[in-house]
Amino acid sequence: MDTDAFKDRINFVIELARHLHTAGTSVNRLEGALERVSQRLGLEVSIWSNPTGIMISFRDVVHGDPYTLTRLLRLRPGDTHLGRLADADHIAEQVMAGTLDIPGGLARLRAMDAGASAVHKLAVVACWGVASALVLSLFPRTGWADFAAAAMLGILVGALALYGERRPRLHDAVEAIAAFLATLLASFVASRLAPLSVQPVVISALIVLMPGMMLTNAINELADQQLASGSARFAGAMTVLMKLTFGSILASQLVALLGWDFLPNAGAAALPAGMSWWMLLPGAFALAVLFKANRRDLPVAMAAVLFGYGVMKACALVPALANGEIPTATFLAALAVTAVSNLFARVFNRPGGLIRVPGIILLVPGSLGFRTINIAFAQDATASIDLAFSLFAALIALVAGILFGNLLVPSRRNL
Repeated sequence: MDTDAFKDRINFVIELARHLHTAGTSVNRLEGALERVSQRLGLEVSIWSNPTGIMISFRDVVHGDPYTLTRLLRLRPGDTHLGRLADADHIAEQVMAGTLDIPGGLARLRAMDAGASAVHKLAVVACWGVASALVLSLFPRTGWADFAAAAMLGILVGALALYGERRPRLHDAVEAIAAFLATLLASFVASRLAPLSVQPVVISALIVLMPGMMLTNAINELADQQLASGSARFAGAMTVLMKLTFGSILASQLVALLGWDFLPNAGAAALPAGMSWWMLLPGAFALAVLFKANRRDLPVAMAAVLFGYGVMKACALVPALANGEIPTATFLAALAVTAVSNLFARVFNRPGGLIRVPGIILLVPGSLGFRTINIAFAQDATASIDLAFSLFAALIALVAGILFGNLLVPSRRNL
């Protein structure tokens, strides 16, 4: 291998690593995918990855031992981006199959950095509102006023999050600001305009910011003995929960200081019994858009959301599965989603994450973590501990389902 070919291979692997990281790929899957690609390209690599960076050391095949070439990438924690994941995987498969040369693959990877259009950004903001409305419909004893308030506040939070993406100072504080505004505005509506169930409305409006997926990935990485990355990701998730909680509590203190008394909510009309099922289809579409799935993958991601939630609800109908210290329905739903995602990857030669990630999104316990810390700040230790146990039970069931799903149907692919 000559020097130019060696450099092209290194640059391709580095660029692939950057895109997989920014797509929110967990460390164990990212490292496995990079090792597979490097091996097919004739490179010997050692990879160390964490939520904020990647270090890759290449054995120098030009000069031989003991020379190595090491690259260090400093990156922000990646957000789920199914479109980027699918595109990067497709390019890597083409390069490994020889249907695309390495310089061409590198150029296509770099071309993926183009920004989204203004129309797409507006659609994303609208989908924040739809996702918030879906989550609100899952709460019992909520009404139409709650539904409308959650949707409008979800759109506001989405606009704020999108505005802060390219503004580092605002980006770091967006969770606290969003929680403050959502709680303050929900309290204003509940005290001046219409009776609301304030806590479900606030949780629904902030649901996309809840680090439920981050907590799940952290526990999954710890179970896979990725101790440094799992610990860092868990700490990051707890920090997000603390920012959300601080913003919400600060707004609650301001509401108490202003003397806003909530209107009585006893006689408010409740949502229809089947509202959560009616909202599943538009909600699944909104979640697929928020996960940034490519247009051709939207039906796959939507079907995964419906499948995961449907399996969980079907299991919950069985009394022996619905009652217990461990949420067995969550375990079985995660197992089924993971097995189907691995089967999808094997049959269609595409990333299983297109099914796995949206399939478990309605199972992750992000709102439980928010409520746990919120109650802890309110100095209700007993309720906080009970919720904390529920949170960890849900996390354990979810991660165990993923692990057993991988055993039931082994994945041929790391992604």
